[in-house]
Amino acid sequence: MDDVSTKHLVEPDLLDALAQLPSFSVNAEVLPALREARSEAMGPTPEVPEIEVTEHTAPGAEGQPDVRMLLYTPREPGSEVPAILHIHGGGYVMGTPEMMDPANRLMARALNCVIASVDYRLAPETPHPGPVEDCYTGLRWLFQSAANLGVDPRRIAIKGESAGGGLAAGLGLLARDRGEFSLAFQHLTFPMLDDRESESRHPYVGEFVWTRESNRFGWQSLLGVPPGGEDVSPYAAAARADNLQRLPPTFIATGALDLFLEENLEYARRLTRAGVPTELHVYPGAYHGFMLAGDSRVGRQYAADSLRALQAALT
Repeated sequence: MDDVSTKHLVEPDLLDALAQLPSFSVNAEVLPALREARSEAMGPTPEVPEIEVTEHTAPGAEGQPDVRMLLYTPREPGSEVPAILHIHGGGYVMGTPEMMDPANRLMARALNCVIASVDYRLAPETPHPGPVEDCYTGLRWLFQSAANLGVDPRRIAIKGESAGGGLAAGLGLLARDRGEFSLAFQHLTFPMLDDRESESRHPYVGEFVWTRESNRFGWQSLLGVPPGGEDVSPYAAAARADNLQRLPPTFIATGALDLFLEENLEYARRLTRAGVPTELHVYPGAYHGFMLAGDSRVGRQYAADSLRALQAALT
């Protein structure tokens, strides 16, 4: 952080939530304990009887493994419904679909949609392209299963947070380039997009939750080489893509204190220059993961903005 404190910039009603968060960087030494902690749901499981939660396995393409998925399905969907392929966060090195189970139950009910959450392989054990190929396997399964699930294949979106947002952005590029599926929307919440560290460091981002040190470890783990080098695939780091044309309409949300602020702003700018309908939100005083403080002013605003954007895109 270059010894600059940003606590005075934190939204006041986020301070209590921030005080309860651990303060350390992710590295190989602490990773096993973090993985165990991040395997559980973030928050209590809500009672959502309208949604059935089941586990499925998406068969891998030749040379690729099968992929476990959690599926959220309306019990009485009515006519064809939209669907979302959800990709959890965790810096590319930790996390499970169960982590976002409470949020996915509530979202499936609010949108009356199917959500398939992918249990992709983690780095460093599985570097790129394994994680994004797992997400593609899940996307293929969702499209191929659309009729059985009562899903409208014209209304399938991808969604992710942090590293999951980065994987979603890479998946959007991969789906466009392979030409097998047409996505309706991509929803990226503080996505992890760029392995290159800016020569001019922003002095007011990255102090809390996800630090520069954690970021280097995450990218090193995913890429298998030090981040910032040449020949990094845009399917690993979407900011590396030369061409952003023909991507689906995009929602990007980030916090003013989030380490990913400037790469998120730049990606949104480039999307608009490529003719991609783009909605961008920057929440003042918000650090990485702020939306987990759902009772805060910016947490409530993010939830409303996110839901409205998905409703508009998937109607």
